[in-house]
Amino acid sequence: MPNRSFQSPIKNARVHAVINRLAEAPRRPPSGGPHNDPAASLDPYDYVEYGFSIVPEQGELIYLLCRGIGAKRVVDFATSVGMSALYFAAAIHDNGGGTVIGSELVPAKIATAKSNLADAGLSGYVDIREGDARVTLSDLGGPVDFVLIDGWPVSQEPSLARELIQVIAPQIRIGGYVVNDNAEPDFLEFIGDSANGFISVNLPLKSGTELCVKVS
Repeated sequence: MPNRSFQSPIKNARVHAVINRLAEAPRRPPSGGPHNDPAASLDPYDYVEYGFSIVPEQGELIYLLCRGIGAKRVVDFATSVGMSALYFAAAIHDNGGGTVIGSELVPAKIATAKSNLADAGLSGYVDIREGDARVTLSDLGGPVDFVLIDGWPVSQEPSLARELIQVIAPQIRIGGYVVNDNAEPDFLEFIGDSANGFISVNLPLKSGTELCVKVS
């Protein structure tokens, strides 16, 4: 993958060094993992060495939107090895401060994410909560400006993305954004119901990225 330090809106070379290193590392196992291989394990502990992370184009979108709305409090699920947290934290830093509330189930990935954030000089902006996100993100301590939901696949509905948006939606401020990486059908069903207060558009990034904004 090409070095994106000259195209990216992020100008911090230290942040770029970590992002480029992660972008060049294998994100998924050779089989593609549970998103692509029906026979693959669904246990996240079996993939400690893989980030399953967003791609830089998605991260740059997140950075730009967070800068545009002056985001101060954002949610990063799942934090994994810290790729998405780097983009969030870079925006929070450049906005003058705030908090990235992360959630990750696998302790080894939390350790890796913290190391990557430290390498980028962004540790002070991220609070990674260990455990089931349906619990760790149930109380965010006040309204949030932006949420990434990059859910782990499960064998049946409701998807984790659907369960999380139901937990987090009441905590998102009007005008706040949600980015969903996997376009789970029941997540889209929730977003598409006008009673839940969102409008959205599907963007041609990665395999399809749903960008949602809370309007009521």
